[in-house]
Amino acid sequence: MNGGGVILYPTDTVWGIGCDATNEEAVRRIYEIKKRADSKAMLVLVDTSVKVDFYVQDVPEVAWDLIDVAEKPLTIIYSGARNLAPNLLAEDGSVGIRVTNEEFSKRLCQQFRKAIVSTSANVSGQPGAANFSEISDEIKSAVDYIVGYRQDDMSRPKPSSIIKLDKGGVIKIIRE
Repeated sequence: MNGGGVILYPTDTVWGIGCDATNEEAVRRIYEIKKRADSKAMLVLVDTSVKVDFYVQDVPEVAWDLIDVAEKPLTIIYSGARNLAPNLLAEDGSVGIRVTNEEFSKRLCQQFRKAIVSTSANVSGQPGAANFSEISDEIKSAVDYIVGYRQDDMSRPKPSSIIKLDKGGVIKIIRE
């Protein structure tokens, strides 16, 4: 990923397409692979809540509580993103960040030492793949590397919950 590569990997939810979240060209490639408008932002994974501060200008206090009490994967959309590829962000400058606790994706983030894009492994508008066997050959052939871990896992994990934190501490539930 350091050289702008794109990977297919298991996350704490569904399989994802990922890259260096600070590399604009790698992010552009993911939009192309997904055939997705680049006006639709993608989320990133980090391995520890400490890193949220690096990618968000002003983290609302309530975010720390939400991260601490979350029992299932939780993506929080923050205003004022920074230190990320500009084409990764929503039009309002926000970004979705999820602190992963799943063994593989956490270790991947730790070793890479940067935020990693995590977007569902499907062409935009098509159903998401719950497990590796459901990922299309089109997606598999478009990435630079496919992680071997958990390819035989047939469980059907759900996408994360998504909460948007607006300025002033307003919490908006996007997806439960």
